[in-house]
Amino acid sequence: MASKSSALPCVREKLLELQQKLARENDVVMDGRDIGTNILPDAQLKIYLTASVDTRANRRYKELLEKGTDCDLEEIKKDIEQRDYQDMHREIAPLRQAADAVYLDSSDLTIDQVVEKIKSLAK
Repeated sequence: MASKSSALPCVREKLLELQQKLARENDVVMDGRDIGTNILPDAQLKIYLTASVDTRANRRYKELLEKGTDCDLEEIKKDIEQRDYQDMHREIAPLRQAADAVYLDSSDLTIDQVVEKIKSLAK
């Protein structure tokens, strides 16, 4: 639902305004598919954090199972692929890596390893 609603111009405009105001008034860490390219293009540090579709699907699958939710791994994978495609091809602020963003693929990393890499980049 986030991918579909965020493609609406009125939603994007309001979010842009709110997120930029928040960043002007506070030190922030923001996560999102267009933060470095559209919301905060002048951010001090931009990290393009990604993982393979299979990795993200497996992580989501395990998360849902731990919550007791019945789910299908292949359906989760298809949903992720569809969302990626929609977000990369939307007219307003499509998902892409900012030219000055550090690329970080977390496919083969633990959460702790990702945190350590990000902390080392922020120093």
